[in-house]
Amino acid sequence: MPLERLPLERPPLVSGLLDARCARALSTVAMTMPRPWKPAPLIRLSAALHAAAAAGMLLRPETWPWAAGALVANHGLLTAAGLSPRSRLLGPNWTRLPPPAIARREIALTIDDGPDPEVTPRVLDLLDERHVRATFFVIGRLVRRHRALAGEIVARGHALENHSEHHRKTFSLHGPRWLEREIRAAQQTIAEVSGVAPCFFRAPAGLRNPFLEPVLARLDLQLASWTRRAFDTRNGDAGAVANALRKDLSAGDILLLHDGNAARSPHGTPVILAALPRLLDSIKEAGLTPVTLDTARR
Repeated sequence: MPLERLPLERPPLVSGLLDARCARALSTVAMTMPRPWKPAPLIRLSAALHAAAAAGMLLRPETWPWAAGALVANHGLLTAAGLSPRSRLLGPNWTRLPPPAIARREIALTIDDGPDPEVTPRVLDLLDERHVRATFFVIGRLVRRHRALAGEIVARGHALENHSEHHRKTFSLHGPRWLEREIRAAQQTIAEVSGVAPCFFRAPAGLRNPFLEPVLARLDLQLASWTRRAFDTRNGDAGAVANALRKDLSAGDILLLHDGNAARSPHGTPVILAALPRLLDSIKEAGLTPVTLDTARR
């Protein structure tokens, strides 16, 4: 159902059911049991290196240049890992679907940075035409601003996942307390509006730091990146965007597009609207089934 045909007022029974679902989702967020955090090998190595450097400088102060050099190199490696969206050096990270989903020849279409009142309804219509389900990584403040649209995404059978509350460009520069406030706020916003608590998190631009994984563990969220992307926030060539995403297309791929911040074609059309039908045609020709990330892990 297109957005403009949504009723302005919900019938009392429907409203009551949705309110109950939202209440259950908020309760789920509040009662989330943290999953165990297991430091990645690089994190354990970094901790050991810091301890050794401190001990070395206490026992032999003259070795401080070597200790400082080792710590600088270590922080450089940690920074590089955080700047690589598909890296697993800082913790678990979905770059492909799990083996059972691959065996079922499933693929995930993920759409970031919305909801956008101009673009998202048209994306939903394109997905409906081909009976395709997608995962929308949404920004909390935009969900709150466009509540009906966020609800429609879920009503049409798609998934809403956590893409932070504000989508700050400085996201990866913050410490654990700020990160938890930002991610938890989006978690509560999405649950309140849609009635579904997110299971996955994607960092803005995919950039992160060593503090993120412990926060995700406390909130029981799984980090998800992608197999490939087409930089469709900058590239307005729909053919190039579609070709970048369908190159070597295979089961288990996680593909990234944007309904929010979408680049425009020379004619002013959001590039996702022209690239998506071509991509969906290729997925069908390859005999693959698009599913949400949550469905893929079952």
